[in-house]
Amino acid sequence: MFEQLPAIAPDPILGLSAAFKQDTNPSKIDLGVGVYKDENGNTPILKAVAEAQSRLLASETSKVYITPQGVQGFIDGMLGLILGQQSSVIKDGRVAAVQAPGGCGALRILAELLKRTNADTKVWVSDPTWANHIPLIGNAGLELATYPYFDKAQASIKFDEMMACINTEVKAGDVVLLHGCCHNPTGADLTKEQWHVVKDAALKIGFIPFIDVAYQGFGVGLEEDAYGIRLIAENVPECLIAASCSKNFGLYRERVGLAAIISSNSETKQIVQSQIQSVARGIYSMPPSYGGALVDIILADTSLNQLWQSEVTEMRERMIQLRALLVDNLAKQNASKDFSFVNDQKGMFSYLCISPEQVQKLRKENSVYFVDSSRVNIAGINHNNVETLAAAIAGVL
Repeated sequence: MFEQLPAIAPDPILGLSAAFKQDTNPSKIDLGVGVYKDENGNTPILKAVAEAQSRLLASETSKVYITPQGVQGFIDGMLGLILGQQSSVIKDGRVAAVQAPGGCGALRILAELLKRTNADTKVWVSDPTWANHIPLIGNAGLELATYPYFDKAQASIKFDEMMACINTEVKAGDVVLLHGCCHNPTGADLTKEQWHVVKDAALKIGFIPFIDVAYQGFGVGLEEDAYGIRLIAENVPECLIAASCSKNFGLYRERVGLAAIISSNSETKQIVQSQIQSVARGIYSMPPSYGGALVDIILADTSLNQLWQSEVTEMRERMIQLRALLVDNLAKQNASKDFSFVNDQKGMFSYLCISPEQVQKLRKENSVYFVDSSRVNIAGINHNNVETLAAAIAGVL
């Protein structure tokens, strides 16, 4: 039976990880997979998470199923973090939400809900976007289209082209996927003014914003990074939000995410809540508890929350410093390209704006691993490898 199935090429990022592990070069550098790393190349458990684990272990008395929507404290805490504690849509009872298995799970749940709502829904994604957006949304049976976003030659957002596409091609009822902050893969974020333009277009055209927020706190700050999300949520009648706790809580393997829908009124919210729980039931039945319980403990406790926020700040500031370190070292290597734009990009990723051929040459000749698009994980850089990395990049140019 199964011999009829065609073989599928390995995921490009996972394939890179496998190639990196097999590389025997002691000076090899991994800038592919998007996980935070410290100066020693490790992905540590946050102190706030470690403390929450101890508290949970001491207090948990059963492994019985939790409620279908997930840990309610987690949901409430995350909605407050993303939408703001004074959010009118929360106060008005317009938000339906479930705990999801990671940001990926949240994206898929929301895609399945859109399919139920309208089988012909078209979802517009940025060009480029995170590669896994395509299968997560497309495999739900939704039509995908792209809007212009990033100019690789100029290393900047093509905002005029983006809005020209949205204003002329996007229709009422279409869905536009937006990155809440720290755009993956480019690191190029919309300004506050540009978010207002997008908001006005959503109101005028009637499209549904679908915001993916996977890196809140890694751009400018936890509050600042939520600006666009809150602007949309407070002003557009309906929107969808997929959130991940993998990066800012360091809960990668625990798969903790949130799928939320803001409805036009509280009555519709009740319907949507039943539907989104039905979608989740049909995919994985009941949600996992552990990761959501940890986030609940952290966000609900003042001291732990402050500790966590300080750790997020530490990670963010370190990545900002690493950007500057890379740019400075490239300048010292007399690289034939001006990489100062890297300092303007935000979050874990940066687009180096070099060609796939140059990326492959770096991999083959210098054991420097990142995807062909030229997206690098800034957190994979450290003081021990930055000179080697800068020399290799300057060399291929």
